[in-house]
Amino acid sequence: MKNFTQAAVSPPGHGTPAMAFGRHVIRIMAASTGGSLGMFEAFVPVGEGPPLHVHEREDEFFRVLAGRFGFWCANDYVELAEGGSIVLPRGVAHRFRNVGKMEGHLMVVVTPGGFESFFPIVELSRPETAEQIASVAKGFGLIFPSDDRKVA
Repeated sequence: MKNFTQAAVSPPGHGTPAMAFGRHVIRIMAASTGGSLGMFEAFVPVGEGPPLHVHEREDEFFRVLAGRFGFWCANDYVELAEGGSIVLPRGVAHRFRNVGKMEGHLMVVVTPGGFESFFPIVELSRPETAEQIASVAKGFGLIFPSDDRKVA
């Protein structure tokens, strides 16, 4: 990681779209912050969200911009509506789901940065099997535990 000395800015309406596991917009890349963080937005349909997973490299900050989400982290569960925020630690199994009645919208900040590139890479590589997805994910320090029942 290197120091960054200029503001990293993402004006309204800007960002890099990525259609991988839903719609994402990459707002700030790690390269713009000396690696200290990355930021993206996720648009999540009702009832959707990622499976149980672990980030080995980064902590994640979520702010609910629209909708209602359930967040599972280890054995804890919390629901947050618009304006709510949560930080999930690296190394701990977690997941989230849109539990509302409309498409949800999240702002996600990862620190250190780098994981925000996962979605554009998945969009480009188009993995089709669980093994191919796991292979791409491993390159980002992302693991999918085999037993999804640990966090309901």
